[in-house]
Amino acid sequence: MSAPKFTTLGCRLNAYETEAMKELSAQAGLSDAVIINTCAVTAEAVRKARQEIRRMRRENPDARLIVTGCAAQVDPDSFASMDEVDAVIGNTEKMQAGTWAGLAGDFGTEPVQVDDIMSVTETAGHLIDGFGTRARAYVQVQNGCDHRCTFCIIPYGRGNSRSVPAGVVVDQIKRLVDRGYNEVVLTGVDLTSWGADLPSQPQLGDLVMRILKLVPDLPRLRISSIDSIEVDENLMMAIATETRLMPHLHLSLQHGDDLILKRMKRRHLRDDAIRFVHEARAVRPDMTFGADIIAGFPTETEAHFENSLRLVRDCDLTWLHVFPYSRREGTPAARIPSQVNGTVIKDRAARLRVEGARQVERHLAAQIGKTHQVLMENEHMGRTEQFTEVRFAAPRPEGQIVEATITGCAGGQLLA
Repeated sequence: MSAPKFTTLGCRLNAYETEAMKELSAQAGLSDAVIINTCAVTAEAVRKARQEIRRMRRENPDARLIVTGCAAQVDPDSFASMDEVDAVIGNTEKMQAGTWAGLAGDFGTEPVQVDDIMSVTETAGHLIDGFGTRARAYVQVQNGCDHRCTFCIIPYGRGNSRSVPAGVVVDQIKRLVDRGYNEVVLTGVDLTSWGADLPSQPQLGDLVMRILKLVPDLPRLRISSIDSIEVDENLMMAIATETRLMPHLHLSLQHGDDLILKRMKRRHLRDDAIRFVHEARAVRPDMTFGADIIAGFPTETEAHFENSLRLVRDCDLTWLHVFPYSRREGTPAARIPSQVNGTVIKDRAARLRVEGARQVERHLAAQIGKTHQVLMENEHMGRTEQFTEVRFAAPRPEGQIVEATITGCAGGQLLA
C-alpha cells in the first residue's frame, strides 16, 4: 500500500489545507488514493482542475481519486459525473477527521459529501502549525468572505467569513518559533475581515499587535493580501511602529477606474487606494506594495483601462498579479451584456504586465547600495523585508536572516 498523492491548485490557503489533509489522511490510514484540491476562481481554473483529474487518473489507474476544494464545493455534481472521479468532498468536509476515516474504511458510501458551506460558522485553522519552507511558515487565521464582488465565485466555495481566535493563532506562532521559523505569514481569504465574527469584534490590527507583543522572539511577521479600505487604526499603528512587521503589503485593488470598481461591487474608489498607500508610506517610507488587477472586466473601455495603468504608477506598485478577466458562470459579472473581446483582454493584461515589469526594475535599481536583512530560502537566494529576491554568489545558511549590501541587479533579482 502506498501513501496518498496530493495535487494542489490555486491559492496559498489551498496549499495550507492540503498540509492538513495529509495529516488527517495519514491518521486515518488512507492509502492508494489521489486527492486533487481544486480552485474555482476563474473558468480557466476549473478547466485546469478537470485536466489535472484526467492526467492523474492516467498516471494512477488503480488508485481511488478524490476531488475536493472550491471547484468541487461550487459544482460537486459535475465532478462526480466524471468517469475518473471516485469521490467528491466539500471544503468543510475535507478538514474533518471523520471524513478521512470514512474514506479509509467503507469507500462505497456517500461518494459525494458536500454540505452547505454558508452554514459553517467556524474555521479549522488550528489543525496544523503552519507550513512552508524552512524559511517561513504560513498560518491560516481566517476563511470565507462576506462580500459579494460581481466577478467572484469564491464566497460560494469558501462560505461566509470566520476567524481563528487570537489565542489559538498566538499559540500556533509560538510553536513555530520554537521550531526555528524566523518568519510567519498570516493568510486568509479576506484577511482584513478577521475578528468580525469573534466576541468583542477585534480587528486585524489587534491580532498583529497581540502576536508581536506575546511572541517577542518572532523576528518577522508578514501579512498576505489585504483589502486596504478595511485597514484599521491598530494595523496602521503597527505599520508605523513595529519593525518586525514586514514593509510589504499586497492589496486587493482589482481596478483603477471608479465606474468599473462600482460595477465590480468593490467597496473602495481609486482615490481611496492612492490615499492609503500614501498614508502608509508617510509612516513607513520603505513600504512596498503589490496588487491584484483585473484586465478586461465587462464594459471596460480603453479609457477605463488607462486608469488602471495609471494607478500602477500613482500608487507606485511593485509586485503586480495581473488577471485577464475570465467569465465565471454563477457570478453577476457573467450576465453583463458588454463582455470585452478576448483578444483585447489579453492585450490589456500584457500591457499591465509590461508596466509591472518596469516598476520592478525601478524598485531593484533603487536598492543598489542599500543594506537589507535577508531571509534565506535556500543557500543562494533569500528575500528582503520587502519580499524582493536576492541572489548570493557564496552560500548562506538556509532559514537564517543575514545582513547583505546590494551590489547590483539582474534577471529580476538583487545581487549581494
